[in-house]
Amino acid sequence: FEKPSAIQQRGIVPFCKGLDVIQQAQSGTGKTATFCSGILQQLDYKEVHCQALVLAPTRELAQQIEKVMRALGDYLGVKVHACVGGTSVREDQRILSSGVHVVVGT
Repeated sequence: FEKPSAIQQRGIVPFCKGLDVIQQAQSGTGKTATFCSGILQQLDYKEVHCQALVLAPTRELAQQIEKVMRALGDYLGVKVHACVGGTSVREDQRILSSGVHVVVGT
């Protein structure tokens, strides 16, 4: 990112302060990156257990959130997993029991 979008400018600081943030904007404005950044700022990376749960209305959005979270948190070593329908429950259990910082689901 070179410059934060308007929604990111208004949302990241309150989110990082632990305040509730409700935002609405068109597609492609950076909403997902805004709340993912806020979550990543608050995680304790030494503690590998679920510290954040993100619920999404669709499988596609949950998978998109997981992808953005991984990309933004790559250098931090974030462990994130999306639990969605149509995937192996046993694999979900294995990954979750091995420890993740963030769980995304539907």
